[in-house]
Amino acid sequence: MSGSARDEDGRRQVADHWPLAIMRARAGAGAPAVEVARPADAAEVAALLATGRRVVPMGGASGVCGALSPSEGDLVLDLAALDGVEIDEFDLQVRAGAGVNGLALERRLNDRGLTLGHFPSSLPVATVGGLVSTRSIGQESTRHGGIEDMVLGLTVALPDGRVVPARAHPRSAAGPALHQLFVGAEGALGVVVEAVLRVRRLPEAVVGRGWRLPAVAPGLDAVREAMQRDLRPLVLRLYDPEDSALQGVHDGCLLIGAAAGPPPVAGAEADVLASVVERAGGEALGPEPWDRWLRHRFDLSAERLRDFLAPPGTYLDTVEVAAGWSALPALYRDVKAHLTASAGLALCHFSHAYAQGCCAYFTFAGTAGDEASAEAAYREAWRGAMAITLRHGGTISHHHGVGRARAAWVRTELGGWWDVWQRVRAALDPDARLNPNGVGGRDPR
Repeated sequence: MSGSARDEDGRRQVADHWPLAIMRARAGAGAPAVEVARPADAAEVAALLATGRRVVPMGGASGVCGALSPSEGDLVLDLAALDGVEIDEFDLQVRAGAGVNGLALERRLNDRGLTLGHFPSSLPVATVGGLVSTRSIGQESTRHGGIEDMVLGLTVALPDGRVVPARAHPRSAAGPALHQLFVGAEGALGVVVEAVLRVRRLPEAVVGRGWRLPAVAPGLDAVREAMQRDLRPLVLRLYDPEDSALQGVHDGCLLIGAAAGPPPVAGAEADVLASVVERAGGEALGPEPWDRWLRHRFDLSAERLRDFLAPPGTYLDTVEVAAGWSALPALYRDVKAHLTASAGLALCHFSHAYAQGCCAYFTFAGTAGDEASAEAAYREAWRGAMAITLRHGGTISHHHGVGRARAAWVRTELGGWWDVWQRVRAALDPDARLNPNGVGGRDPR
């Protein structure tokens, strides 16, 4: 990975898109200017780690949980220059530097008839290193899985300055898959400098449709039945009534689904999916809802978030949690009620489904008379959502990570595994020099 970018070194403000940090900056408490270095290759990353500085890795800065919120004295490693890409069409894998843009990588793969199959809404600005470090998931996860399912191997720079090269095999039983320790660690164990990822051939056909369900409960029944019948839809998303109205479907809940593969396979799976949904009470709406969603799948940009949060007193965020099918209806009901009471506006859609359960993705927003009241309402929305999720036995984060937003609750969720995490972190980084805002990092209070 070559291409030094020393002109990008220097001091500047660095932050991700954590809404609370945006709100605090709006109120006058901006992020400090910190030292930023842009290493040209893995060796330079290792050399910077070996200096003994406290280091915060940075990818596309597209996170929303405050994992990238350095303090005075931190050294930020801007990994954008690690931008090498090697595509192996025979073995169906790609070797990509941590700084490679996600959408640019997908387009390069598409030019060769391939796809990573990983489409988070942040894809236009996210990087490979960031996707790995936050344990990202994409809109086609019901078919392709999360980024952890695509990682064959990682090259990682450890806190002491050693570089551990990727071991990239289809699968290995020569010990545990140790590279998975760094998938979701938010830069707290080492710096991911390169990933070897599985790729797939582009599907020959995609059949997408939409349905109107009378309520959330039958919609969840349809999603659960589809997944437990071992269907592998490309996309399967259910919107609650308030979110459905924003999608142009009123009086009920919108469900969109798509199947992919050779035309006979895609068509057959789409027909089975339709039969499942319609037995649950779904009214067929044809392909238009799918086509509309496909056109707008990347519309929720960081710029739009910052635009919404520009007026004084406004607050907005998303909270994605997950639970098993038996717990999900009550979790949805209680979190939705709490967010509505705390913020005034609350929406939810369900996506990233499994045979065992599903992700519930909430959006809440509101306004307050002053900045202190806005932050108090925002924090209460989060407090209740996390407490309710834990009470129902759910996970407090499905794919956005921990950062500072969830720091106050991650220890409770991990339970006995918190000690395991602490021991691993102490073994690899005994001086706690890597990202203090990663998993188990600083609380925003």
